[in-house]
Amino acid sequence: MTTRLYYSLSLFAYLGLFSLLMLWNTVISPPEKLPVALVLIITVSPLLLPFRGFLKGNLKSCSWMAYLSMPYFIHGCVEAYSRSDYLLPALEVVFSFLLFLGASLFVRYSARNNS
Repeated sequence: MTTRLYYSLSLFAYLGLFSLLMLWNTVISPPEKLPVALVLIITVSPLLLPFRGFLKGNLKSCSWMAYLSMPYFIHGCVEAYSRSDYLLPALEVVFSFLLFLGASLFVRYSARNNS
């Protein structure tokens, strides 16, 4: 039961982070000097690399997803500190932290149940 809860938490956080990054860079605040496609490739494509295994509940992919959430956490903290409007960066921090927490705990308790 706990592994399903942690997996659901990490999946919710992943979808939230992915949606936030897509909306932030296309609709809410598109970049002025760089092409939108380039910014999306840089920001969103790392999240897509372990996505297939993450959906299957593969432990390696889930641990990689936890590792990949940390640069987004750092980016959100820096943006929240440097901007006057900190709602979007705060959401990025929350989603990336929940992704890290959910994926890490899912890997931890899944490995205990399997062995």
